Amino acid sequence: MTLAVSALDDGGGATHGARHVAIIMDGNGRWAKKRHLPRAFGHKKGVEAVREVVRAARGMGLEAMTLYAFSSENWRRPEDEINDLMGLMRTFIRSDLAEFVANDVRLHIIGDYRVLAPDLVAMIDDALAKTAHNRGTTLAIALNYGAQQEIVFAARAAAVKGDITLEAIEAELYTADMPPLDLLIRTSGEERLSNFLLWQAAYAELWFSEVLWPDFTPAHLAQALEAFAARERRYGGR
Repeated sequence: MTLAVSALDDGGGATHGARHVAIIMDGNGRWAKKRHLPRAFGHKKGVEAVREVVRAARGMGLEAMTLYAFSSENWRRPEDEINDLMGLMRTFIRSDLAEFVANDVRLHIIGDYRVLAPDLVAMIDDALAKTAHNRGTTLAIALNYGAQQEIVFAARAAAVKGDITLEAIEAELYTADMPPLDLLIRTSGEERLSNFLLWQAAYAELWFSEVLWPDFTPAHLAQALEAFAARERRYGGR
């Protein structure tokens, strides 16, 4: 299966200028509630949306995409919902790993995923190893992730090396080997960062959508990239 090509790619490369896009995938529960379905159905539909958007990313010229899958605060959710989410992660890896390998997608995990169930950790480690040498698009999945804790870990690592500077801390972040974050998208009408990529988002453009995540399509991603292309990024200058 090949990665979809969006309207933003005319065969000569992307024109929007973004290299790295991150998404807070919000609204699975509300999507299910509107249809009088269990939350698990919303999460399952959300995974389908992930699949389509990731397939489109390379055709849109993106080098990296980071998706907020499970935050360190999500452990407060009911146990059955957490189990459903972890089950979907297992299913996603089983069904899509071969496609990642075939389409030169590198899987990357940000967050402390090693606290998850041993079988899931083993699956993730296997997926990371099998895609480690891919150079097309990097797909970073945030698992058991919190940006404040990431900054603490990075600052401590920089301190151990004796060099507490912006550059030294940045070099210790989970995203150190990825392009700088250009655009952060949040779906479902919420307009906050929710402890996601706080350091990386310092000069990123923000784009908020009313669309619930399960209904988010590559066309919505294209719309966000078009909006990004129209903005002037000054980085504090004039």
